[in-house]
Amino acid sequence: MIYWSIFIAFFIPGILGYGGGPASIPLIENEVVNRYGWMSINEFSELLAMGNALPGPIATKMAGYIGFQQAGILGAFIGVFATVAPSLILMIVLLSILFKFKDSSKVQRMTKLIRPTIAMLLGVMAYEFFVSSYTGAGLFQTFFLIAAGYLLLEKLKVHPALVIIGALGYGAVFLGGII
Repeated sequence: MIYWSIFIAFFIPGILGYGGGPASIPLIENEVVNRYGWMSINEFSELLAMGNALPGPIATKMAGYIGFQQAGILGAFIGVFATVAPSLILMIVLLSILFKFKDSSKVQRMTKLIRPTIAMLLGVMAYEFFVSSYTGAGLFQTFFLIAAGYLLLEKLKVHPALVIIGALGYGAVFLGGII
């Protein structure tokens, strides 16, 4: 029964909390503090502060922590899944509708109009990453990682996940992440 309670406690805010984590925090508080009594207001406030200090979406961090606190690892998994399930369901429904009408001229025109916007957003993001890397790690480190990434991905056809792990390891060892 606790697993169902965890699922409902995070699924309802996921459905009603339009706007992401910050919009769903009061709804999560209502479920966790008022409805189920798993935490006091002070404990919830401390969890919120801790969650805000960590990177990533706040709602999933809170769901994982509260789910773990109430029912262990399975509870954490159920809490996180319940938080993302509404978005996942909606995305599957919308993609199935889009796939159904993929041959429509209106849908094809829409996707053609979206492509330049996505390309521009990715370009801006890549530029911001480059500037951040250049200012944080320096010119040599930045160009070394760009060249190594290009060589590994394009020439040697190494899987992108392995390149990312390698870059993280390089950063941890040579750029002061661990040492």
